[in-house]
Amino acid sequence: MKVVLFANTDWYLYNFRRSLALALREAGHEVLLLSPDGPYGERLRALGLRWMPVALERRSLNPLREAGFVLSLARLLRRERPDVVHGFTLKCAIYGSLAARLAGVPGRVNAVTGMGYVFTSNDLKARLLRPVVRALMRLALDGKRARLILQNPDDVAFFTTHRLVHPDRIRLVPGSGVDCERFHPGPPRPPGGPLRVLLPARLLWDKGLAEYVAAARQLKAEGRYIHFLLAGQPDPGNPASVPEATVRQWVHEGVLEWLGHVEDMPTLFRDVDVVALPSYREGLPKGLIEAAASGCALVTTDVPGCREVVKDGVNGLRVPARDPVILGDALRRLSLDAPMRARLAAAARREAVERFDECIVLANTIGVYRSLA
Repeated sequence: MKVVLFANTDWYLYNFRRSLALALREAGHEVLLLSPDGPYGERLRALGLRWMPVALERRSLNPLREAGFVLSLARLLRRERPDVVHGFTLKCAIYGSLAARLAGVPGRVNAVTGMGYVFTSNDLKARLLRPVVRALMRLALDGKRARLILQNPDDVAFFTTHRLVHPDRIRLVPGSGVDCERFHPGPPRPPGGPLRVLLPARLLWDKGLAEYVAAARQLKAEGRYIHFLLAGQPDPGNPASVPEATVRQWVHEGVLEWLGHVEDMPTLFRDVDVVALPSYREGLPKGLIEAAASGCALVTTDVPGCREVVKDGVNGLRVPARDPVILGDALRRLSLDAPMRARLAAAARREAVERFDECIVLANTIGVYRSLA
């Protein structure tokens, strides 16, 4: 079986789908990875994987340019003759599926990991794009030889209710999985230091950065002994990207410490007490399940994707989205109650091992390919 994995950045392929590509190769299948050019492409090649850059522009809305890209991708697929094309994120899912149809590829698999800017933002641009994107979804993502992989029941309900894809062609697979051997709890942190809270995510407004900063300001104004950390880089290709100058201003104020891109996330997770992700909507957030596997107490929002990871009061705390006051209340509770933190952290680790270990996710995903190829 020959599988093409197509994503909007080489960073995404390396960080989220590397294990899938390696598992396919180890099982004797041929794998080709496609994305726009970037520094992670060479890392993929260094692992012995075949990666090719393509001329996708994430923010382009020029219809002629976009149609030209789909045709060029179809020509590439016609040459490569894969059995399955798997597109990740909304734009790649739509374009990859259209190109695969044109190229006569037998199987089309698409993973929509959260609904993205078009469906989470209230900007005029996002509202105008929604009906167009829905029409493209119906055209590209459905069909007898297509399968749509979604990461949470809310997204399944969305696609079903809006009749975007036939329910029989939807598969629920919880995220891209986590390596529970690599992400594991460390020794208990010594008492007496500040509570260390981390938000690990791309620097996008819809990850809840404004609420995280507002909660940090309030708790610091109260004199709470809490150290707020932020790990991640701006994403200029996303309309919701937070400008780097804004992040540096938060650092200058003393609100938080910005770590930028962190290569060794397992070590970072073992060095913090609480991981917060006050996102507006997710597919199934990898940072949250990595934190769970690492034995961190979790605070997140009661929104699609996040609520699939955190059961309120069991393995973390859930708060309303876009509410910095209640987010601050949850972090204050955890700063004052070490036994609660320990209980939530232990439960988070158990849940990660039982539900989100990447072996489970990889087996389910490859099973979808085999059903089509």
